[in-house]
Amino acid sequence: MAGTSLDWHTETLQRDLQTVLPGVLVQALAEVDSTNTQLLARLRADPTQPQLLVAESQSQGRGRNGRSWQSAPAASLTFSLGLPLAPVDWSGLSLAVGVALADTIEPLGPGQRPRLQIKWPNDLWLRDAPGRWRKLGGILIETVSAAGQRACVVGVGLNLMPRDDLHGLGSGHAGVHELTPELEAPALLARVAAPLAKALRRFERDGLAPFADGFARRDLLQGLLVSTTLAAVPEGTAEGIDAQGALRVRQGTQQLSVSSGEVSVRPLAEAPLGV
Repeated sequence: MAGTSLDWHTETLQRDLQTVLPGVLVQALAEVDSTNTQLLARLRADPTQPQLLVAESQSQGRGRNGRSWQSAPAASLTFSLGLPLAPVDWSGLSLAVGVALADTIEPLGPGQRPRLQIKWPNDLWLRDAPGRWRKLGGILIETVSAAGQRACVVGVGLNLMPRDDLHGLGSGHAGVHELTPELEAPALLARVAAPLAKALRRFERDGLAPFADGFARRDLLQGLLVSTTLAAVPEGTAEGIDAQGALRVRQGTQQLSVSSGEVSVRPLAEAPLGV
């Protein structure tokens, strides 16, 4: 598309998505404030119109809890997919999206241990060594209702190249190029867009259950000592998720659930073997 520095092959991408999202519109822009913000506004006007918007740069990109997400041309992939969605239960949608993205970026063979892991509830991290990870990407899911129709916007930000600044569990940010060096932003979008759309339709039909095993394989927090900002669950050992996608945390003989979207979970240390 004119004005972008990269060729996003939007017509091909739009054609490939038609079987999953009939009538979908695909657009690539050089810069926007936020792809999520743009699609939320468009879906308020027409919540039935599926759309994919990719931007080479975002001036006000954001993640969960209002955190900023920086993006720059060729250094990251930032896009949003908006569509009408009506699952019976919305719980765990970000986990299903994480599984779809991770399995597409890093397909696993039998018995293969993943490097790309999912940090509950909505981040992708690259495992470097036991107890050491770097953030590779994030997911932001927002919904809008208009004219009796509810629509969902799934925002995705993926680093292509690693960065050295400090963040959370390890040193710096990871990049997709550490897994697939040849994959540039347009090719990465072409790879993940259709599987993501299919995952959203499957979640709408079947909920979180079909994605539970995939999440368990990539669960970064499993067996780790974690702290949370939830007063009732200050810390404990992460023990996977329940059927609704809530994080299970063990405190002594009690297993508690963390489900609030405002909870931040940070590993304190590797749990002892056998826990």
